[in-house]
This record gives sequence, structure tokens and C-alpha cells, in this order.
Amino acid sequence: MKFKLSKFASIAEIISAFAVVISLVYVGVQVSDSAGAVRAASANDANVALQNWYLQIGSDQQTSELFYEALTSEEALSNEEEFQFLMMMHGAFLAFQNSYFLAEEGTIDAELHEAITAAIHGIKALPGMERYWRQRKSYLHSGFADYVDELLEQETEVSVDIYRASEPEPE
Repeated sequence: MKFKLSKFASIAEIISAFAVVISLVYVGVQVSDSAGAVRAASANDANVALQNWYLQIGSDQQTSELFYEALTSEEALSNEEEFQFLMMMHGAFLAFQNSYFLAEEGTIDAELHEAITAAIHGIKALPGMERYWRQRKSYLHSGFADYVDELLEQETEVSVDIYRASEPEPE
């Protein structure tokens, strides 16, 4: 009888070892699926943040006009309008900064991050961008600020036709 019990105990030990291995494989699959879900949610959140910003700016004529005027104007607007513009720009740059950090940690891929921050290339030479960056750069994380400085120094050929004043067509 004693021999049979030890034999059953050994068999039970082997079965439990297999069960532990199978459960570890299952947990590994679940963690991988969870990480993918987190990456997808983070990518969606980064896109939605900027989508909402663009909709807010583009859906209200007064806000659109103020933003366009401030972005393209050589001179600062009234204190109130310039403050409103700086807050609009800072909202966008906080979203850009978020995508920067998500890309740095590998939560979103670099291509998505580059697509999100491509807007910086489009406005980098405009007077409003220069005013914003001079005044608000220090309010952002230094690593992100360095990244934007590099973007601002890059030679790029990005169409900024939308920000150029309309010229009358020749008759």
C-alpha cells in the first residue's frame, strides 16, 4: 500500500508540474494580449486628443479666425487674444508631448508619433509658432522640448499653403 501511495504522489507531482507550465503559458498569452490592447488604446487616445483639438479649433469660426490670425501674424495680437492663442497652441503641444512619451516607451509606434507631430513641421516657420515656442517651451518636459528643437531645425518641404494668405488670382 505504501508503494502505491508514493507512486500516486509522484504521478500527482508530475501532473501538477505540467499544470503549472500550462498555466504560465496561458498567463503569458494573456499578458501579451493585454499589452496589445493597451497599445491600441494608447494610440487611439493620442489620435482622439488631437482630433478633438482640431475639431474645436476648426468648428468655431471665431476661434479659427483668431488661431489663424495669431499663427500667421508677425506681431502679437491683443493680450487677451494672444493668451487665448498660446493656450490653444499649448493644448496641442501637450498632446504632441503625450505621443512623444508613448513612443519613447514603445506604447505607440514611431510612425504614428511622427504622423502626429508632422503638424509641427507645417507651422514651424510661422511667426505665431515662433512666439509660442519662445514663451512656452519651458513649460514642457525638457526631453520633448529638445525633440521639438530638433524638428524645428530640420530642413523639410512641408506644404503650409493653408496658412498662407490667399492671393487674388490674376485676371
